[in-house]
Amino acid sequence: MTLTALGYVGLRTDNLEDWADYGTRLLGLQLVERTRSSLTFRMDDRKQRVVVEHDDVAAPHRFGWEVADAAALDALAARLDQNGIVVTPGSAALAAQRRVAGLIVFADPLGNRLEVFHGPEIADEPFRPGRNISGFRTGPLGVGHAVLTVARIEDVMPFYTDVLGFRLSDYVLSPFRVFFFHINARHHSLAFLETGKDGIHHLMMETLSLDDLGQGYDVALLQPDRIATTLGRHINDHMTSFYTFCPSGFMVECGWGGASLDPDSWVPHEVTDGPSLWGHERAWLPPEGRERAREMRLDAARRGVRYPVEVLPGNHSLAADACPWFADAKRREAGKA
Repeated sequence: MTLTALGYVGLRTDNLEDWADYGTRLLGLQLVERTRSSLTFRMDDRKQRVVVEHDDVAAPHRFGWEVADAAALDALAARLDQNGIVVTPGSAALAAQRRVAGLIVFADPLGNRLEVFHGPEIADEPFRPGRNISGFRTGPLGVGHAVLTVARIEDVMPFYTDVLGFRLSDYVLSPFRVFFFHINARHHSLAFLETGKDGIHHLMMETLSLDDLGQGYDVALLQPDRIATTLGRHINDHMTSFYTFCPSGFMVECGWGGASLDPDSWVPHEVTDGPSLWGHERAWLPPEGRERAREMRLDAARRGVRYPVEVLPGNHSLAADACPWFADAKRREAGKA
């Protein structure tokens, strides 16, 4: 694969002050620079991950995808050119603004501005979150993931798979059509949700601790109108999460415990048990969609659908095996493997 991760995002808002409060107090980002027209946030050791700029149009402005080095960047630029995509080399001034060594700029079939870069700058100072959290799961996995809304998935998928090298993870056909794609061990860095119109559905940021997530949910509950999707757990990537409406008008998913996959051996498949295992009441769905999603969750519960919790090394402890019935069930399950 050429692309390695979603490296940064650029957003727009008509209310910078609201974004400053939301980004730090709820999401836990570190606000490192504030001007009259923009906010710059860190998530980790990178000098910047999220930039929010003032604009009357509240929406994403750019997605920055990372490659390994200058040679990989040149190879991608050549491939884009061969496929008839207009590519603009990023100037030295733009690279300095983005805090990277070099980049190119082009648009996807939906008109989204894509920037591909290499050589991100590393900060000298340690990351200091806006609220007391353990940190974000980033590194080689990138910022998190983006889910875009599209009129027809088939109109955009070939560009991302055949030209940019995204690989299909899995897909859901009910209660809505959504296809998930990976470029590293994160279950998906990009997904397309078919809604009949082009736009953005949400961005996801993953914390390192379940308690980071739960305490963020407490903050969100202080602003009930902020919550777009209640706390729940996804079927396909096993992410425990909730969604809030951000000041740019779309949603940000706050997550924990996302699944990892092996890009070289992963086999894509349809997910039929529903988008969520439990929870995740979606305020953004029409009533019939909410009812269908609820039916699928209850059906999964009746059938006893369960998935192990995904934990990072050193971020868990083993409970005493104090239930003989459960211990016996585990032994019988292991014997079937």
